[in-house]
Amino acid sequence: MDESTERLNRAFAALADPTRRDLVARLAGADATVGELAEPYDMSLQAISKHVKVLEEAGLVTRSKDAQRRPVHLDAEVLDLMTKWIERYRREVEERYRRLDALLGRMADDKDRKQTHTKDAS
Repeated sequence: MDESTERLNRAFAALADPTRRDLVARLAGADATVGELAEPYDMSLQAISKHVKVLEEAGLVTRSKDAQRRPVHLDAEVLDLMTKWIERYRREVEERYRRLDALLGRMADDKDRKQTHTKDAS
């Protein structure tokens, strides 16, 4: 497995958890400390810290040191990788639907011609 596939696997696995998806959504708006991230949840600071660690290991967030404050920062690079992966398959699926629509259109046209031919023959 190549490195980008491994990064995608870790990112999708990390985002499988609703709390981590919510943390990512909140970090999209602004950097925050683990304490700030923990505020709206009914879970321990340690539990939120573990969620942040999973996001960090997946490459979705980084932590920096700003004096005593250690803000968590969303890293868009892995999100870009995920978006490209999703977009590739979205385009393939859309192309399949276009081909199916074209086929169904031809089948409907053939049916209309047969019905018209049958009526004309009567």
